[in-house]
Amino acid sequence: MNLSDIKKVYFVGIGGIGMSALARYFHGRGVAVHGYDKTETQLTKKLVEEGMHIHYEEAVEKIPEGIDLVILTPAVPASHRELVYFREHGFPIKKRAEVLGIISRGMKAVAVAGTHGKTTTSSILTYLLRSGGIDCTAFLGGIALNFGSNFVEGHSDWVVVEADEYDRSFLHLSPNIAIILSMDADHLDIYGDRENLLETGFRAFARKVEQGGSLYVQYQWRELLGEMPNLHSFGLEGGAYRSENVRVEDGMFTFDYRSPSHNFKGLQFALPGRHNVENATAAITVATQLGVGEDAIRQALRSFRGIRRRFELLYRDGQSAYIDDYAHHPSELEAAIRAARQLFPDKRITGVFQPHLFSRTRDFADGFAAALDELDDILLMDIYPARELPIEGVDAQLLFDKMKNPSRRLVSKASLMAEIGQNRPEILLTLGAGDIDTFREPIKAYFEKRN
Repeated sequence: MNLSDIKKVYFVGIGGIGMSALARYFHGRGVAVHGYDKTETQLTKKLVEEGMHIHYEEAVEKIPEGIDLVILTPAVPASHRELVYFREHGFPIKKRAEVLGIISRGMKAVAVAGTHGKTTTSSILTYLLRSGGIDCTAFLGGIALNFGSNFVEGHSDWVVVEADEYDRSFLHLSPNIAIILSMDADHLDIYGDRENLLETGFRAFARKVEQGGSLYVQYQWRELLGEMPNLHSFGLEGGAYRSENVRVEDGMFTFDYRSPSHNFKGLQFALPGRHNVENATAAITVATQLGVGEDAIRQALRSFRGIRRRFELLYRDGQSAYIDDYAHHPSELEAAIRAARQLFPDKRITGVFQPHLFSRTRDFADGFAAALDELDDILLMDIYPARELPIEGVDAQLLFDKMKNPSRRLVSKASLMAEIGQNRPEILLTLGAGDIDTFREPIKAYFEKRN
């Protein structure tokens, strides 16, 4: 497929974070972008404002003539009426990951993989590179607040992409540099078990790194990959490329970075949490490899504003704070709760959690319960199904019954705001990858009015 031949493209599921980044890429190249999504969101409204054409019902009659390429997300079912039409009429159809692979093969790519931290790390890396004079393109899995977008258009040879393990999407990439942040069990609906995730997922991805390229792996996961050429380890307090002496100073996480060729003392990072310092460690490592200097790294770390819904501080005063986070896996919940504890050590922390997917809730029920028990108060919402049908016996009650914290309550969307008002939380976290983000503005307004 020659990208320069494409004049009109159609996205089935254009509102997804990865799909919309691709849509912005094509739109920026002067391609006419059309698409369908199930629901109108702030992101789809923004795409329409930018000049793209989107509708929200399965309507074959709304598909324009002259489509050169159809791009779909794996989240769309095979029975989707528009998809059936495209297949029956022989349109060229490619998955999002395939198209990303084609784009990145024409450039020098840094691919960021791992079950957690991909979006944060790729956003930090993009900001470090661009701050250091490397005008990279980037496809991000979230809205990076410094760029106001999930797509960053650059004019150098370099592109930063997220390498998604879901549906083995990352096997379409052949990066020059790869980062693997973590390899926790996840997406077992695709892989079956953990060993299969490692062998047909992450090890297969690691083998896709271009000959002579570099692979950076979090040091505690390094052994699971086996022998690989140009394999380096990074981490907190461990690995050849590492950050040490992590502490909070003047409200910022402060740390020292050490590698075989660099030693940076007292770096200050605006994003809270040890897990984010580790993400920054991976980004610093690649940025220095590509020639970004110490001063640019120092300034960029201090001014990095984070990503929408990644420990995003939406309200803060002397007594209270409200943070929204995308956490939807037990280890992500643990990291977000731990970061809140480090930032607000003397405060009572309340969490609102919306589980994401029936299969994930079933597979990690014990881990979710243990992570949520670390909160002082828990408001537990119904499971957000996304692409799945219900599984018998798997619901919010399953998690509720496994939790030990006596200060926990089941809440519905209809009762959530009343429960928050009754609870009067000091520090509130909203957690989850479903539609819990629709409560961001009402909760923020509640805090502003209360105080």
